[in-house]
Amino acid sequence: MDLDVLNLFAIAMGTLAVPILLFMASFMLWPSSLIKVYYWYWRRTLGLQVCYAECGGYRFCYSYRGKPGFRPSILMLHDFSAHKDTWLSMVKYLPKHLHLLCVDMPGHEGTTRTNVEDYSIQGQVKRIRQFVETVHLNRKPFHLVGMSMGGNVAGVYAACYPSDLCSMTLICPAGLRYPCKTKFDDQMHELEISEYTLSIPLIPSTPEEMEDMLKLCSHVRFRVPQQILQGLVDVRIPHNDFYHEVFMEIMGENSKYALHEHLHLITTPLQVIWGKQDQVVDVSGAGVLAEAVPGCRVDLLENCGHSVVMERPKRTAKLVLDFIISHQSAASANSKKKF
Repeated sequence: MDLDVLNLFAIAMGTLAVPILLFMASFMLWPSSLIKVYYWYWRRTLGLQVCYAECGGYRFCYSYRGKPGFRPSILMLHDFSAHKDTWLSMVKYLPKHLHLLCVDMPGHEGTTRTNVEDYSIQGQVKRIRQFVETVHLNRKPFHLVGMSMGGNVAGVYAACYPSDLCSMTLICPAGLRYPCKTKFDDQMHELEISEYTLSIPLIPSTPEEMEDMLKLCSHVRFRVPQQILQGLVDVRIPHNDFYHEVFMEIMGENSKYALHEHLHLITTPLQVIWGKQDQVVDVSGAGVLAEAVPGCRVDLLENCGHSVVMERPKRTAKLVLDFIISHQSAASANSKKKF
């Protein structure tokens, strides 16, 4: 009997040891694969499904949850060199019945990338409109959320296609003329002086550069193990030439201030969320938007940097949801007054 118990214990320990050893091997040898599995598992846990939308030979990759209902659908546009899974930490705190779509921006992750594609802000706006029409999202006005580069695209989208939207949230948007400079602005100045021979801070190619980028983008200091930093770099390196191309496009004269140049055309009810300690695009941009767009709601977050969704996911989700509900209630009340 004692021998049987001993054998059962040995089998149990062996069964447990296999997944543990596999995890350790993945962590040490293939951290990039572990990161991909992590995103896959998180999407599954949150009930998000990955889909593709084809239009004229162009393929959009996006994740979605829920179906169109009483509340407006929400379309989320991520920042430069990111992907649809950027929103997972925030999606966790949004009601599961809401219809959410997180699309990979043009050329990013699973969305088509071509050598002749226009990755300027205006070019990306046209592609996002193509996506919206392909999935029939604009059958009913929807809420648009854009972060950083995605915020620049979202703002110009609102100026060009106002009837598509019922409301909009811009999170630390790029594309403005900011009254104050940031650490990133100083780095860009040095980069221009070097004629772009220095590495671009937002395009890391080593674990050390990845750590520097995380410090630049986040006020909250996350302790990231060296192996995870290596995995994050390994995932990005095959795309760095593409990121460089996009970066040069969005920093070019036709795109750098695209949002600012379209402010006078924005009539969509607007919410702005910004981290007070943003070192990439200065929080003074919130004042620029508030002055230019009547009725603009501004929410500034204490002890928060540029990576608002990663640093304050729960707070950001609540702010966005509250804004959608309050605007919808106000629109409904105004509608009743007319009758």
